[in-house]
Amino acid sequence: MATRAPDDLLPHLRRARDHADRNYAEPLDLAALAAVAGVSKFHFQRLFVATYGCSPAEHLSRRRIERAQDLLRATNLTITEVCTAVGFSSLGSFSSRFRELVGESPSEFRRRWSDGAPRIPSCFIFMAGLAERHGPAT
Repeated sequence: MATRAPDDLLPHLRRARDHADRNYAEPLDLAALAAVAGVSKFHFQRLFVATYGCSPAEHLSRRRIERAQDLLRATNLTITEVCTAVGFSSLGSFSSRFRELVGESPSEFRRRWSDGAPRIPSCFIFMAGLAERHGPAT
């Protein structure tokens, strides 16, 4: 049975989780997130799973896929551009993880959400840095 994080460590875990949420497009690994929390990576991994019910890598992957969904709905970025904008280095791993979490491929998702509304052109996305911005597109 997993042990919940001691109350004095919860703010540190939240800080690391928030860091992952804000910097999802950056290359983040267990050691980097553990450093933000100020604990060893093995202790961090155990406490994160016990507290949030998923590993730090799973949390980061979910955050990236959520952001990818926003970009696929609102922009005309290619699937490959979305993949790299949200922090995946491999189109294959992005597509596999997207299908695993969403239940359909990125292309199928985009087609399903295609409502004829104009999309933000990719040139504006890259000029304004919106592909790398944190949080949902507005």
